Amino acid sequence: MPTLTPTDEQKAAVTAFTTGRNLVLQAGAGTGKTSTLELLAAADARRGIYLAFNRAVKEAAAQRFPPRVKCSTGHGLAYAAVGYRYQHRFGGARTPAWKTAAILGLTQKLTVGERIFENTSLAYIAKQTVLRFCQSADKALETKHVPLQRGAEDPAIHQVLATTVLPYALRVWKDVQDPAGDKLKVEHDHYLKVWQLTDPRINTSYILLDEAQDTNPALEYVLNLQRDHAQLVLVGDSAQQIYSWRGARDIMSDGDGAHLTLTQSFRFGPALATEANRWLSLTRSPLRLSGHPATTTRLEDVEHPDAILCRTNGGAMAEVLHQMEGGRHVAMAGGGGALRSLATAAQDLKSGRGTRHPELYLFRTWGEVQDYAENDPAGADLLPWVELVDEMGAEDVLKAVDRLGPETSADITVSTVHKAKGREWPAVRIGEDFTPPAEDELGRPGRISRSEARLAYVAVTRARHQLDIGGLAWINEHPQGKPGKDQAPGIPTPRPQNNPWDRLNQPRTP
Repeated sequence: MPTLTPTDEQKAAVTAFTTGRNLVLQAGAGTGKTSTLELLAAADARRGIYLAFNRAVKEAAAQRFPPRVKCSTGHGLAYAAVGYRYQHRFGGARTPAWKTAAILGLTQKLTVGERIFENTSLAYIAKQTVLRFCQSADKALETKHVPLQRGAEDPAIHQVLATTVLPYALRVWKDVQDPAGDKLKVEHDHYLKVWQLTDPRINTSYILLDEAQDTNPALEYVLNLQRDHAQLVLVGDSAQQIYSWRGARDIMSDGDGAHLTLTQSFRFGPALATEANRWLSLTRSPLRLSGHPATTTRLEDVEHPDAILCRTNGGAMAEVLHQMEGGRHVAMAGGGGALRSLATAAQDLKSGRGTRHPELYLFRTWGEVQDYAENDPAGADLLPWVELVDEMGAEDVLKAVDRLGPETSADITVSTVHKAKGREWPAVRIGEDFTPPAEDELGRPGRISRSEARLAYVAVTRARHQLDIGGLAWINEHPQGKPGKDQAPGIPTPRPQNNPWDRLNQPRTP
């Protein structure tokens, strides 16, 4: 924050906190959330706990909070209570699917109609089922925790699969919850679940939960157990909930206690606040941001941004290739491991070998993947990547991944919005894979979903001084993008020339 003088909103939060009531604090993008939590801790002599979303945030917070506030993650609390007993089962070599299948006694494949699940695939699904159970608040592992598989979304096929997998998932769970077990690798979500099932009591006066809009249900269950003796402060931004696809839940909207807001952004100026508010309205959030008057943020074409933010991995890879063609040193947030495995799977399928990729193993040929991505609604998220591989070739994608460098020495960072969460850059351009919603049968523009609006809101609020709206420029012509009474007109921005996404709109290479 550029100033240490509390705003009126921050003062109100401190006052509410000192009453001892539970507090729900909706903090918009860049509104000094951590600094506000520091103010709360400084105003109270009690001992408390700050729970961060990940280890990096926790370590940064530990340098800022007073010693009487313990900084941790949910997994950190679980480790201190029970997780340390599993330390000898962390890490080590990865267990191949064939070995996991042998450990579980999975020797037969499952055939349902035209779908064939090899024993190795069933072993993977059993482990995935256990992880989904561990991320839930449920007390028992059941068939509902067996995840849908790409290419096998039919309810009848899934029911047979779930019934078959459940006994093996129970074997996995029995092994990983036993500290003396030695068959399978223990993951951090495993001991978090073991901790949750003990109905733990956390001895503290208050808990500050950061990023509460994306809370693991298992952790939510534990926090609710503390309400009889600890003050809960839920902090986050419901409009930035973008992890519901992996089971996270927004516990702020229906949280009990005083509901307050932080709306003064210290990250960007008024022009970007106007753009952010347009997307906030589409998420149905009542929150509206004010830009920092001393900060200038321009919405304009940016030829050389510090970061390009994309909706999908496929879009990110297209941008990586485009930037490399321009001679720039490129980094990809989170690395290129996921794209490497996808391109390798494409090579395998094109050569007729089949693949063990966890999302594509049911497909026997690359043609089946193409058909699924183009025609099945469940495969729509794969389409940009499929088109990328077809146009550029899996080999070129792999070569590009090998050329990625670290962010510290790169000219530009390319990231998906999910990996950009919690980050910021001086100049940002929005990638071209943020396409408008499909038109209806009468040719009218489709409605913008709340989930897509949340992604766009997170994307546009990563910039400090320059924002090139790029792939979201269609909002200026969309009926829902017209500014309301609490917004200024949007600023049209033409699409950048040499759009890397254009290469994916060419006829498919045979």
